[in-house]
Amino acid sequence: MNETNAPQPTGIAALGLAVPPLAMDVTELAALRGVDPDKYTVGLGCRTMALCPDGFGVVDLAETAARRALESWSGRVEDIGLIAVGTESALDMSRPLSAFVADRLGVRGAVRSYEVKHACYGGTLALRQAVEWRASGAARGRAALVIAADVALYAPEDPGEATQGAGAVAMIVHTPDVASVALDAHAYSEPAFDFWRPVGESFPRVDGKFSLECYQRAAASCFGSWAGERDAREAFEALRAACFHAPFPKMVKKAVDRIGESFEWSAEDTARLYAEKVVPALEWNTAIGNSYTGSLWFAVARALAGAEVGDRLVAFSYGSGFGAELFELTAGPAAARAEWAAPLEAELSARERIDRDRYVALRAG
Repeated sequence: MNETNAPQPTGIAALGLAVPPLAMDVTELAALRGVDPDKYTVGLGCRTMALCPDGFGVVDLAETAARRALESWSGRVEDIGLIAVGTESALDMSRPLSAFVADRLGVRGAVRSYEVKHACYGGTLALRQAVEWRASGAARGRAALVIAADVALYAPEDPGEATQGAGAVAMIVHTPDVASVALDAHAYSEPAFDFWRPVGESFPRVDGKFSLECYQRAAASCFGSWAGERDAREAFEALRAACFHAPFPKMVKKAVDRIGESFEWSAEDTARLYAEKVVPALEWNTAIGNSYTGSLWFAVARALAGAEVGDRLVAFSYGSGFGAELFELTAGPAAARAEWAAPLEAELSARERIDRDRYVALRAG
């Protein structure tokens, strides 16, 4: 590889996606909990939860996604100079999840390896750091392996239970074959306790109403900064897709409504733009559920699949606590082939569908 310190063309060179082998329809959960299924399917917009069997977890997801990305990339494992894993499913309070993954992949030597934590924003931060590392020239031509991987579980009977999911998205950050990633970004943060998990606790604590407000406020701020002095509706119209972190689809819909209000769009224009620019990218999210750090990146991967060179999209990332960031990606020549799509579609189709009894047993284990 080129060992120069000069900045190199940078972006996503390859993608790999992975989901666990079990799934359950949220209607099964509704029957188990004795609630109207419309509460989950209409009220939240959820459809299916991806679930992990016993003995299968976040490292398995991260490894599978990483291997798929590496297999579709023209480089070698030896060309990796940085591995960063964004997650809120850490296995150790000291040893980074990247070390567990690197051990399985055989990544070692002159490699920067670490874990990034900022709730669901962690995967995006890992990507941004990798892009900036390449752009600075410090990479000396080497590539980064960035992984966003999580298993999202809530306590049984928690209001968030229907939004559960799991998955991993791996990205090789090198030449922009799949997509270039703009260095210009629009961030917003406030310290808040909207969603958090204290040390030693197995499940998160959530202030649902407050978290919705934080998410919407961040989205309106980031999109306002992105639009700048432009006509915001025309700028939105010009995109192939607007991709959002999606804890559940209705949360995204409410954020788009807030964005529309901030730009004084008509209700009709807002609804149309949501249907045309946002909903198609959520296809895989509704089949997976919330995958925390991976959630946004499943939407981005779906939006890039089949894109033409030069197609632009925006990615809005949000992590409780809270931090958010919005930036553009531009499709490269490998987006049209979408080599990451077929393996994921096959995996989604092959999943074992479990019923409420199996779910109860799984959670008890």
